[in-house]
Formats: sequence, C-alpha cells, structure tokens
Amino acid sequence: MIPLELLAPAKNLECGIAAIDHGADAVYIGAGKFGARAAATNNIDDIRSLCLYAHRFGASVYVTVNTIVYEHELEEARRLVGELCDAGADALLVQDMALVGIAAEEALRRGVALSLHASTQTDNRSAEKVEWLAANGFSRVVLARELSLDEIAHIHRRVPGMQLEAFVHGALCVSYSGQCYASQYCFGRSANRGECAQFCRLSFDLVDANGVSVDRPRHWLSLKDMCRIDRLGQMAEAGVCSFKIEGRLKDLSYVKNVVAAYSQALDKVVAQSGGRYRRASLGRVQYTFTPDLSKTFNRGFTRYFIDGADDGIASPDTPKALGEFVGKVKEARRDSFNVAGLATFANGDGLCFFDRDRQLRGFRVNRVEGNRIFPQQMPQQLRPGMGLYRNADAAMDKLLGKTSATRSIAVLLHLALTEKGLRLTAQVPQSDIEARAEMEMAPEVARQSQAENIRRQLSRLGNTVYVAEEVTMDAAAANLFVPSSMLAELRRQMVAALDLKILQYFRNRENPEVLDSQNGRSPSFPDEDAYRQYPYLLNVANSSAREFYARQGMERVGEAFECMPHEAGQPHLLMRCRHCLRRTMGCCTRESRQRPGWHEPLYLVLPDKRRFRLKFDCRNCEMLVFSS
Repeated sequence: MIPLELLAPAKNLECGIAAIDHGADAVYIGAGKFGARAAATNNIDDIRSLCLYAHRFGASVYVTVNTIVYEHELEEARRLVGELCDAGADALLVQDMALVGIAAEEALRRGVALSLHASTQTDNRSAEKVEWLAANGFSRVVLARELSLDEIAHIHRRVPGMQLEAFVHGALCVSYSGQCYASQYCFGRSANRGECAQFCRLSFDLVDANGVSVDRPRHWLSLKDMCRIDRLGQMAEAGVCSFKIEGRLKDLSYVKNVVAAYSQALDKVVAQSGGRYRRASLGRVQYTFTPDLSKTFNRGFTRYFIDGADDGIASPDTPKALGEFVGKVKEARRDSFNVAGLATFANGDGLCFFDRDRQLRGFRVNRVEGNRIFPQQMPQQLRPGMGLYRNADAAMDKLLGKTSATRSIAVLLHLALTEKGLRLTAQVPQSDIEARAEMEMAPEVARQSQAENIRRQLSRLGNTVYVAEEVTMDAAAANLFVPSSMLAELRRQMVAALDLKILQYFRNRENPEVLDSQNGRSPSFPDEDAYRQYPYLLNVANSSAREFYARQGMERVGEAFECMPHEAGQPHLLMRCRHCLRRTMGCCTRESRQRPGWHEPLYLVLPDKRRFRLKFDCRNCEMLVFSS
C-alpha cells in the first residue's frame, strides 16, 4: 500500500501538537533561524518535544532550513543542523545547496537518518529539475504550486522513485517561490531570507505606455487562497504522496480546523482506494466539532492551475480575509440591520462587505436579537442589497478554543500462558507492528474464570495513546488468578515495548529509491534561458553553494540578488508569474481574439509613483515583473 501523508504547518510547539492530534501525518516547523518565515521560529527543546510527541504516532517532523545562507553564517547553519539531528528531526527542507553537504556530514557524524527535501523555493517545475535534485541527494521535492495534474503526472513518470509533495491549501505567492525579489528591491526585506513584506498584496495603478490608467487602482497581484480538498484523490493518482497545508504564521484555530477537514477527506480517499493507499502514520481521531474551511481565514478559494488555466484565481479587490458569504443585507436602520439568508449569527462575529466603491469594510457584532444584528458601530456605508461575509465566527472560535480532538492508536491485545508465566502481545491492526511483554509467575488456578477481570485490567490504557480494541486470551490464561498489580505491570511493559516498536518501525523506513532515468548518468542542471540571462535566480549567497554548482558544470553562477549591487535605472527581473493580467482582463493571446484597449508595455504603479514594467512571455505562459 502507498502511504499518503497530510503535512501540516506548525507555528510553534502548541500548533504542532494540535496538528498531530487533529490528524496530520507530519508537521513542518521552523527552527531558531534560516526558516522562510522569520516570524515563526522555535528553540531546539520545543522541536525535540514535538518530535517525541509525533513519533509516538509514527508521524514525522520536518524542519524548515530553507533560506539562503550568507558566507558568515555557514558555521552557525552547521551547528543548527547538528542540533536538529540530535533533536530527532526526520528531514530538513532546504533551498541553499550549501546545506546538502552540511546535512550529510552532520547526519553521518551522529549516525542518524536525516532526509533532505527540496523546498518549493528551489523552483521545482520540471521533470529535468526533479531529476537533477534526485541525483544530488534529495529524497523529496516540494512541487511548485502552479503545476497542473498533467504536469505532476509527467514528473512522476520521469522520476518515479522521488517523493512528490504538493500544496493543497492556504495562501498563494503570485511569483514562483524562490524567484521573487520585489520585497528585497523595494523594502530591503528578502523573501529568500524569510522576511517577505508582501509586495504582491499592495494596491497598484495599472497604466499603459501612454500613462493612461487601464482601470482603477486595485490589488492586481493579490491571489485568492488555495483549496484543493476535492482533488486529493486525483493528485494521489498523479503521484503526489504528501499533501501540504500552508500556514506557519497561522494560529491554533486555523491549524485545528484545516487539518481536521483535510484529514477526513484523505481518509475517504484511502477508504475508496480498495487497499491501494494507507495513511502514513498511525491513529484515529475523534473530533468534538465539524470542520468547515469557510470559517477559517481565507481570501476566497481557488484550485489554482491544478486543472489547467484558471480565470478565478485573483483577489484584486482586497488582500484581506473575506470568509464565508452569509447573505445580503435586507433592511438597515440607524443602529441595526437584518440579513436575507439562512445563516445564524452570534455576539462577537466579525462581518465585512464591499461598499459602493468596492472598498472592503468590516465591523463586529455587538448583539443579536432574532434575525436583527446590532453592530458595535453601525457602518455608514452599509446599504440594502449588499453582500455580507463573515470573517470571524465567534461560535467556531469558542469550539476550537477547547480540546477539540483526541487521537489514539487501536491495538489488539492477547494474553497467553507460557512455560514460565504470562505473555501479553499487542498488535496494531492492518500493520505488521507487534510488541510483546513477558512476566514470570507460578500459575495459580482460580475457582472461577478471571477473563472479565483480566480484560478490564489490560484495557486500562487511559494514560497512553493506545486504546484496546479487543482483548483476547488463551483458555488456560483465563482460568488463572493473576493479581491486578501484576497485570498492571505487564500492561506497562507492553506499552513501553510498543512505543519502542513504533519508533523503530517508522525511523527505519527507507526512502524510496530514486530512479535515475538516465541509466546512472548524473543529469546536468536544467539549461533554462532565465538562469543564463539572470544568474541571480540561482540564489547563491556563499562559497559552498557556488562550489556545489561548479561541480555540476555550471560556468556562470552569479551572486544572489540580496548580495549584488543594484544600479539606478538598471531593470531587474523581480517576479516570474503564471498569473497573467492579460488573461485576467480577457485579452489572453492564446484564448481570446479580444484586442486590448491599451498600449503596451503596461506598468504597475505604487502610490509613491514607483513603476514596475510588465512583460508577457506567451510562449512560456508567464508574466514577468521588472523593476522599471
């Protein structure tokens, strides 16, 4: 059976544990430095605690060390990798190729297994790139978000042994990951250093070559959030083995709700597969709430190119959360209004709407009387007929603020009489995981069957992650008198043995062999025109990475954008996007005969008058954003 993994974000230890409890098979978390979310860092002790907790369920912990590393930071990065090896991390997500050698050396020095995952920041969009990564020590690649099912399937056919991880939910970057330099250029905050200033969420004027505005100022580069919950089965068939939820800056409620929703959906994929798939970790989850993705932070949802080109990916009116549509304003008074729709409301709900100028307005509900809503302050722009959205659900937040899930591992227990005493065997159903505990004792036959007492004593697993699904025993064992204290000790030893078995079983899993489709020849680095024209796209910021690429036969390896001087007036490629404004406005040269009413080139213009030129590469179906 093929293991399918639900991979959840962990802002901190609390979120990581919640993700495991709510059904995640793995979590990814940032360390104290070198993570692509600089605001989400964790100390080694917390990462060690998360590893210990996750490994009890056979779940994995991946640590993001996926920024570029400057020369003076190489030794610090080496120390961190060593500490992560000692903490029990299962894999590192990396972007900087200097970390490939560092990780291999530190893992070998400590005698531990440590996998390398190529972060999405390594720009994994082609089979050639994935082959190259496979040949250089990576066991998994995080695919670019922009890939379609057909493109994923093509990569899987070309490199069938490589684990493919793909995003299924969360916020979207408009640029290919790792290929965005706008934040660094404009604000001195590098996205490749975990400090993105979210340039793509800003409002721009869109003007043509004559300086004429094509439309009113809008958030032209802002995208909706991804949601592929109805495509998990098709993604699995295409070759995806890990389904990744974005959100290392998201709060606990987000993690609980989204993980629960996707875990239940993935369970359905497994159940309907006829034995082809299984979950990558152990345990079943009981929830105290019904997951609902519309009730968690979102800008509206898109499947984002998974089915091919998609016209509904942009969120140009606002970069903020909309939440769920709850109806239209029916009637408004001086201090209250009511809504036409079936939604119910609660004190503390957050509601929002677009005014007549398409500006998003928000407010809090102060009280609810029947179907009448009294805001804390009545919005002056609210009018009958306007659509209303709920972007904060007080009732859901209350549910998720409590213990909202419990995860346990079902076991089958069997007690047998041996020559020297008793043996308790525990087996995890639908797996080959089995543990035993034995105890010497002189047999003492009871006057009546002890089966019920033995069953009751052995089932007391309340302080563990296990639940006794069934307790059986030999007839001879059922007729023995065994003190409850001895049964408790036998049970304790069995639990300890089972913990160790699960840890050993999952730690000893071998990564699937990466198949080299070129019959043992190491593939060359993909010869893409963009890398030759803009060498900084390789994101090389230290000598070790430079030497790595040199060994690959790379003749021209430029400095990372963050390390190079930026001469005034010299245009720089800041973004490479599959999102295209031509297409958004119905003027795609491939799909529409409509002629645009503007003169190119087009420019995005910030309120401070800084301009960014757009170039449309229709052959590669890309929109490029330049610094001038």
